[in-house]
Amino acid sequence: MKDLPFTLDQLKILKAIVSEGSFKSAAETLYISQPAVSLHIQNIERQLNVSLFDRGGRQTKLTKAGSVILSYGSKILSLCEETCRAVEDLRNLHAGTLVIGASQTLGTYLMPRLIGIFRQRYPQVSLQLQVHSTRKIAWSIANGQIDLALVGGEVPEELKSTLEVYSYGEDELALILPKSHPFVKMDTINKEDLYRLRFISLDSQSTIRKVIDKTLEKHYIDTSKFKIEMELNSIEAIKNAVQSGLGASFVSSSAIAKELELGILHWAKIENITIKRNLSILINPFRYKSKATETFLKEMLALFNNKISSRYNK
Repeated sequence: MKDLPFTLDQLKILKAIVSEGSFKSAAETLYISQPAVSLHIQNIERQLNVSLFDRGGRQTKLTKAGSVILSYGSKILSLCEETCRAVEDLRNLHAGTLVIGASQTLGTYLMPRLIGIFRQRYPQVSLQLQVHSTRKIAWSIANGQIDLALVGGEVPEELKSTLEVYSYGEDELALILPKSHPFVKMDTINKEDLYRLRFISLDSQSTIRKVIDKTLEKHYIDTSKFKIEMELNSIEAIKNAVQSGLGASFVSSSAIAKELELGILHWAKIENITIKRNLSILINPFRYKSKATETFLKEMLALFNNKISSRYNK
C-alpha cells in the first residue's frame, strides 16, 4: 500500500492555519513552534507537488489545491473524531462527548439551561455548545462537526434533503416596553397603537425580524411605516435600550424571563395578534449517532419541550 502524503496531525495544522488566519496564530493555538508549522506544510506540498498557500500577498490565502485538501481533510478529521466517539461508546455507554449547536437567541438563553439539567444527570458526558447563525449551524451538522442542533431560522434549501429537520415547538416573540411607558397600564394594545411606538430593532435580515414583519403583514399592519429609532445586532443591547426608555422592541420571550421576573420590562400584548416562530431540531442521519446524542434527544429535549417551552407558550 502506498504511503499517504500527509498525516492527521498535518491536516490539523492546515485547518488551524486557515481558522486562525496565520501560521503564527496556528502555532500558538497548537502549542508548537512556527517553524514546525511551516515544515509540516512544506512536507505536504512536496509529497503532493502542489502549493497550498498563495505566498504572494500578506494574507494567508489558500490555493485551489489547498482548498481541495482542506475540504477533504476536514471530512477526514471529522470521521476520525466520529470513530473515536463510536469506540468510546463501546467502552462506556454513559460517557462520551456531545457537540451541540444552536442559533443565536436559543444558544444564548435556552440551551445553557437545558445543558445544565443534562449535566446534573450525566456529569461524565463532555458537552460543547456552538452558537452561530442557523445557516452556519446547519452546514456544521451536514459536515459532521456538530451532533445535533436546535435552531429558530430557516434551514438552507440545499441541505433539506441531507438533514433530518423536524418540528420541535414554537417560540413566542414578545413586544417589550419600558416600565415607564403609558401603554403599560393597558391590558392589551391595538394594532394602530404600534404606529405610535418608537422601535429598537434587529437588522432587517435577521430571522426574528422577518418572522415579525411577515406575521404583522398578515394582519394588515404596514411595518414599513414603523418608527425605527435604531437597529442593533444584540438582544442584550436591545433589552438595555428598551429598559432605558429609548423605545420598544420585539424579542424572543425566552430572552426576557429574568427581566419579567425582576419587573424591569413590560410584555405588551397586542389584541388578537400572537407572533410565533417555529423551532427545529437538526440531525445528520448519515453520521454516527452516539449514546450521548440519543440520550440528549430522548430525555432532555422531551423534558425541555414539555416543561420549559410551555412556560413561554401560555
